[in-house]
Amino acid sequence: MRHILIYGVFFLCIPFLSGAQELLPPIHNYKVFEYDAAGKNWGIAVDENGELFVANNAGLLHFNGEEWTLNKLPNKTIIRSVAYLDGKIFTGSYEEFGFWMKNEVGTLQYTSLTHLIKDHEFTSEEFWEILSYKESIIFRSVAGIYIYKDNEITVVNTPFVSDMVLFRGELIVAGGQNELFRLSDNELISLGNQELLNGKTVTDMATLNDELLIGTKLNGCYLFNNETLKPWEEAINEDLKFHQLNKILFLTSKEVVFGTIKNGIYLYDIEQKTARNINRETGLQNNTVLSLAQFQDQLWAGLDNGLDKLHINTPITYYTDYTGTLGTVYDILVHGNTVYLGSNTGIYYFEGNTLNFVSGSQGHVWDLKTIENELFAGHNTGTFKIVGDKLEKVSNITGGYQLVKVPESENTFLQGTYTGVAKYQKSQNGDWQITRIKGVGYPIKRLCFEDQRTVWAAHPYKGLFRFELNPELSEILETKEFGTDVIANNYNIKLYNIKNQIVIQSEGLWYKYDAILGKVAIFEEFQPYTHKDLIYTDGTNFWFLNGEGNNEISYTNLKTENISISEPTLEQRLVPDAENVFKQNDSIYLLTLSDGFGRINISQLQNRLGNFTLPVPKLSYFRDGERLHSIDSSSFHIPNRYAKEIRLQVSAPSLVKPRYHYELSGPSSKSQITDEGTLDFQNLPHGDYQIRISTVSMDNKRSAPLTIQFEIAPPWFLSKLSIALYVMGLIGLVFLVRYYNKQKLRRKHDKLKEQLQREQEERLAALEKEKLEREIKQKQKELARTTMDMVKKNELILELKEMLVLHKNEFSNKQRYRSLSKKLNSSINEDEDWNHFEVNFKELHEDFFENLLQQFPDLTPKDLKLCAYLKMNLSSKEIAPLMGITIRGVEIHRYRLRKKLKMDSSQNLSNFLITLK
Repeated sequence: MRHILIYGVFFLCIPFLSGAQELLPPIHNYKVFEYDAAGKNWGIAVDENGELFVANNAGLLHFNGEEWTLNKLPNKTIIRSVAYLDGKIFTGSYEEFGFWMKNEVGTLQYTSLTHLIKDHEFTSEEFWEILSYKESIIFRSVAGIYIYKDNEITVVNTPFVSDMVLFRGELIVAGGQNELFRLSDNELISLGNQELLNGKTVTDMATLNDELLIGTKLNGCYLFNNETLKPWEEAINEDLKFHQLNKILFLTSKEVVFGTIKNGIYLYDIEQKTARNINRETGLQNNTVLSLAQFQDQLWAGLDNGLDKLHINTPITYYTDYTGTLGTVYDILVHGNTVYLGSNTGIYYFEGNTLNFVSGSQGHVWDLKTIENELFAGHNTGTFKIVGDKLEKVSNITGGYQLVKVPESENTFLQGTYTGVAKYQKSQNGDWQITRIKGVGYPIKRLCFEDQRTVWAAHPYKGLFRFELNPELSEILETKEFGTDVIANNYNIKLYNIKNQIVIQSEGLWYKYDAILGKVAIFEEFQPYTHKDLIYTDGTNFWFLNGEGNNEISYTNLKTENISISEPTLEQRLVPDAENVFKQNDSIYLLTLSDGFGRINISQLQNRLGNFTLPVPKLSYFRDGERLHSIDSSSFHIPNRYAKEIRLQVSAPSLVKPRYHYELSGPSSKSQITDEGTLDFQNLPHGDYQIRISTVSMDNKRSAPLTIQFEIAPPWFLSKLSIALYVMGLIGLVFLVRYYNKQKLRRKHDKLKEQLQREQEERLAALEKEKLEREIKQKQKELARTTMDMVKKNELILELKEMLVLHKNEFSNKQRYRSLSKKLNSSINEDEDWNHFEVNFKELHEDFFENLLQQFPDLTPKDLKLCAYLKMNLSSKEIAPLMGITIRGVEIHRYRLRKKLKMDSSQNLSNFLITLK
C-alpha cells in the first residue's frame, strides 16, 4: 500500500487545459507579521539544504523551514544583498559588507570585512550584489567593485555600476556610460558595440543558452553574444517594457522567470513562446518583485511587502476567483471541452481562459449532471437544461439536489428536492415529463436505489428512510424509518450505493444494509475510514475526506493504493459538507472549492514518488532551561536543575511543511508523528536518553534518522558524591546499629544480671523472711507458752494462796503463815519471769515500748506490762494471774490505761495496741 502525502505550497506554472481555463499552483504568502521584520526584501539566497536567507530592510532574515529569525547588523542598517557561498552567508549594506556563519549553538554571527579596505573611503555606497568569481568574492556597489580574496580587498573604482553577471567564465559588468565591461586583472575593459544600451538602465542580466540576456528598466531585454547586441525579439518583451522589468532568473534552459515592478512575475516558456503571469490578482501579496531565488522546485520571490513561495511542476493546481463573483462552488462538470461550475451565485463556464456567467442562472446551484449528452442543473428555483450559454427550465420544483438514474431503465430518473422526490421521464419526442412522487413532502438531499422499486432517502435532519414504490414509480407504498436505535445519529446522514450495496454514514461511522437479514449492520470494509467522509467514488477508486482535524484527502482503491493529499491551500478552501469531485479522465480529477476549483493529476502525483529522496532532518538547536548547547555534538549533558524543560528543533527546509517521526527512549519513552519540528520535553526523569528523528515521506516512509543522545544528571541528592556519602552513611549506620545493638545487648545482659541478682536477693530475702517468720512464730509460740506457763504458775500460786488463807487458822505458828504467804506473793511478782517475758517480747515487737513511751511518756512500768499483755491479745482473765491481781483489778487498770492513752469508750484498747508498731 502506498500512502502519499503532499505538503505545503506547490509550484508555479502549468500547461493550459485544452480549451479550458488557466490553472495556477498554490502560492504561500509569508506576511510581514509572520516573519516579524520589514516589508522590503532586496535579495534572496538558499543554501544546499534549502535554508533561506533574505536581505531585508531590518536585517538578515533566516528561515530554516520551521521558524524565522531576524539577525541585525551591528549598525542596524538595511541589508541590500545576500549570497550563500562556501558555507558562508555574505551580505552587503550601507558602507558595510561581510559574512555570517553559524556558531556552535546554531545562531548566526557576523564578521565584517570592511576593515580590510586600505587607502579608500566610501562615497555613501550601498552594496547591491555579491558574486563568486575565480576564488574571489565580488561585492558591487553603484560606485565600485570590491574584490575579496586571501583576506585582502581590492577596490576597482567605476563611475557607475548597475549590475554584474558571470558569462562564459568572465565577470561582465554593466556600468559607465551604459556600457558592458569585463573584469580583467582588476580592471574593467569595454566590450564595445553597445550603442543600443545608450540611455537605458540595465537592471539584471542572465545567461540564455550561449548568449547574454540583458534586462533594462523600461526598454525590455536585449541579447548579447559577446560580439553584437540586439533586441530580444519575443512578444513578452512588450509586457516587460510596460511593467518595468527588475529581475531575471532561469529555472531551466527552457523556462525563465521575470520579476517586474508593476505586474508581479512572468513565467516564460522559451520553446512554446508562451508566458504565464502571476500577480496580485492571482495570489501574490503585491506586484513589485525585488528578488528571485530557486531551490529545486521551489521559487522564492522577495516582494516590496512580504515573501512568497511557489513551486513548479505541481500535480495540484487551482483556479481561483479573487473577485468574489463566483462564490462557493458546489458542483463541477466538464461537458464537451467546457468546464461548468455550479455555485451559490449561479452557473459559470469557461470560454478559453475567461470565466462567463450563464444568463438567468442567479441563485444556488446544487447539482450539475449530464444525461444523454444533455447538461442539467439542479437549482434552488427548479431544474434547468443548459444549452450553450442559455438556460431552459425543465422543472418548477424548487431545490434540485440530486438526479439519480432508476435501475434497469433508460430514461427515468428520480430527484431529491426541497419538497420531496420528483420523477423525470423522457418521452419519445425528447421532452421531459416531471411529476411529484406521492407520499413524501419533506426535503430529500440524497437518494440511492436498492432495486428498481426500492429507494433509500436521507433527510437533512430527520434521518434515514426506505421507500417501497409502486410499479409506476408515482407513489410510495411503504415507508420504513431508521432511528438512533439503528444508526448513531439522525442528523446529516450520507447515503451511497457502492457495488450494489446501500452504504450509510452517520456520526463518522459506516453501516450497510443487509438485504438478506433485512437490517442495518456495521460496514467492515470501511472501518479504516471511520470519521472520514466519502466525497467521490466510481466504484473502483474512492476519495475520502478526513472529518476530524485537517481536511486531508485520501485517494484509495481499497486494495494496494492509498494516497493521502495534505495540501494547506486545498485544506483551507474545501467547503464543509459540500465537497464534490469530478473525474475528468483516469488521471485528472477536479474538486470544488470555496472560491474556485482544484485540479489533481493522480498519475503525476504517483510518478513523483520514484524521484523523491527524503532528507535526514538537521538539528537547528538544543537547549535546556539555562542555555543553548553546541549542535556540533550529538550528545548532550544536562544538569538536573535545568532539565524541567528541554527543547530542540530539527528542520528539513527542502520539504514544504514537513512531518517528522520521533522516538524517545530511556527512562521515559515516547513515539509520535508531528507536523512541528520543535519538540518540547518537560519533567523527564534523570537518566540516559536517545531520540531518533526522521522525516516522513509521501508514502509514510521514514528517512534515515537523526540520532541525538542526551543525559539528564540525577538531582544533587542522587549524585555520585551524594551516593558515596549515602554509602558511607549507610556503612556508618550499620556500625552505629551494631554498636547500639551491642550496647543494648550489654544493657539487657546487665539488666538481666541485675534482675537475676535481685530475684536471687528476693529469694534469699524470702527465705530469710520465712526463716524470721518461722523464728517469730517460734518465739511467739515460745512467748505464748512461757506466758501461759507464767499464767498457770501464778494461777497455781494464787490457788495455794487462797488455800493458805482458807487454812490460816490451822497454822499454829502465825509467823510461819506469814513467811509462807510472803513467799507466794514474791513468786507471783518475780522479776525473773517478767524479764524473760520482756526479752522474748522485745524480740518480736522491737521498739514497741520505746514508741509507746515516746507517744505516752506518763506510762508506768505496770502500764507497760499491761500494754504488752494486751498486744498479745490476752484476756483480762489471763492477764490477772500474770500481774498478781484480780480480774477486777485488771479491768480497773485497763480503764486507767485507756485514759492515759486518751482513748474513748468506743475504741478497742487491744486492737489499738496490736496495731501499734
